Amino acid sequence: MVVDDEERIRTFITRSLASEGHRVVTVSDGASALDRLANEDVDLVLLDLAMPRGNGLSVLAAMRQREDNTPVIVLSGVTDIAARVQALDHGAVDVVAKPFSIVELLARTRRHLGARRAPRTEERFLTAGGIRLDLDRRAAQVADRVESLTEREFALLAHLMRRRGDVCRREELLHDVWGLDFDPGTNVVEVCVRRLRNKLQPDLPIETIRRVGYCFYGE
Repeated sequence: MVVDDEERIRTFITRSLASEGHRVVTVSDGASALDRLANEDVDLVLLDLAMPRGNGLSVLAAMRQREDNTPVIVLSGVTDIAARVQALDHGAVDVVAKPFSIVELLARTRRHLGARRAPRTEERFLTAGGIRLDLDRRAAQVADRVESLTEREFALLAHLMRRRGDVCRREELLHDVWGLDFDPGTNVVEVCVRRLRNKLQPDLPIETIRRVGYCFYGE
């Protein structure tokens, strides 16, 4: 699904995706995007940030609230790095700056559709430290409670659990979880860890290594 208030951009992207065999639906505002997502199966969303009737960030927030895990690539004409990081922190799997190269956009689309459809090469559950992480449902079970996680919360917890016992540096987490090759100077990692602790348990077995990173120490 392509969500953009500029008709020429919707048409251009639709033609390019259709030429690669994709079926594309388009909408021009955030409210319409949420309506379509509620009533149709969508594999991937290409989402503009600046739109009427619900901007891109509000769409991402609403998707997270309704536990809609459809992957979203944000198309942003905003040059401010903080805004792009905010989109990632709201659950976007990728950010592509406008004006974009259609070749690059198609490559990123293939990448995220491929990741969604890739055959599983590992067990469905990760279990450690009293947590059972469901890799299919993107949910964590603690005792008798099951909590749904946002894409970023899930990716961070899965990364730390797979590396349990190792200290994961902040730069590593920004790269592997947020897809950033630089430190944006924000506290996105710390905020995500805090949300995990609030959702799961205050004594979540993630140790903060001051000025370095985090370590999952549960067996």
